[in-house]
Amino acid sequence: MARLARLSLPGQVHHVLQQGNNQQPIFLDAQDRDAFLGGLADSARTHRVTIHAYVLLSASYHLLITPATAEGLSLMVQALGRSYVRYFNRRHARSGTLWEGRFRSSVLEAPVYLLPAMVGLDWAPVRAGLAAQPQDWAWSSHAHYRGLRVDRLITPHAQYWALGNTPFDRENAYAEMVRTGLDEAQWQRMEGAARGGWALGSEPFLQALNTQGATRRLTQARPGRPRKSHPLD
Repeated sequence: MARLARLSLPGQVHHVLQQGNNQQPIFLDAQDRDAFLGGLADSARTHRVTIHAYVLLSASYHLLITPATAEGLSLMVQALGRSYVRYFNRRHARSGTLWEGRFRSSVLEAPVYLLPAMVGLDWAPVRAGLAAQPQDWAWSSHAHYRGLRVDRLITPHAQYWALGNTPFDRENAYAEMVRTGLDEAQWQRMEGAARGGWALGSEPFLQALNTQGATRRLTQARPGRPRKSHPLD
C-alpha cells in the first residue's frame, strides 16, 4: 500500500515526532543535545519554521511548530536530520543510519490541542523515567514557559499569550496546567495522530484544512468494510 503524502500546511501547528532506528539512543549526553538544538535553530530560521515547544528524550524528540510555507516543515527536518547525523557519527565514531525511517507529524487544531500537547511534551521525560518532575529535565521548553530561563529558540503561540495579561499570570496559569497533567488517553491520542500522520481537531477545523489545500484524507478510516446504503436510509 502506498504511504500517504505528508500533511504540511502553512500557518498550522504541527506535532513532529522522530525516533532512533530500532529505538537506539540519538542523544548520549548534554553535548549531543546542545548540538541538536543549535542545528534546530539554524534549520528553523532558514526554512521559516516557528518553534513553539520541544522535548529531547534519549531515543526520540518531539516538536510543536508552525511552518510559514508548505515545504518548510519537511525541508527543516531533513536539513536538521542530515546535519545532526553527520555530527553524531563523527563524534561517536560510528556510521550508518540514525533515524527510524521518515519523521512523523500531525496537524493540530491550536485552540483545542496546543496547550495540552505542550503539557504532554513536558511530562514526556517523566513518563520515560528520565526525570521525577517536568522541571527536573533541562532538555525541553518547560523552563521557558515557567519563567525559569529564557530560551531563544522558542516563540510562544497566541494560545499561550491568552493565558494571562502579564508574564506572571501566564507562567502561573501554565504551571497549573502542568501540575494537573494530561490524561494518558489524551496523550496517546495526540501521539497516535502524529505517528499516523493524521490531523486532530473538530469537524469545522478539518473542513477548513480541506479548503486550505489538504489533498489527502485527514483522519484515520474506521476499521471494517464501508457501510452499504439502504433504500430506507
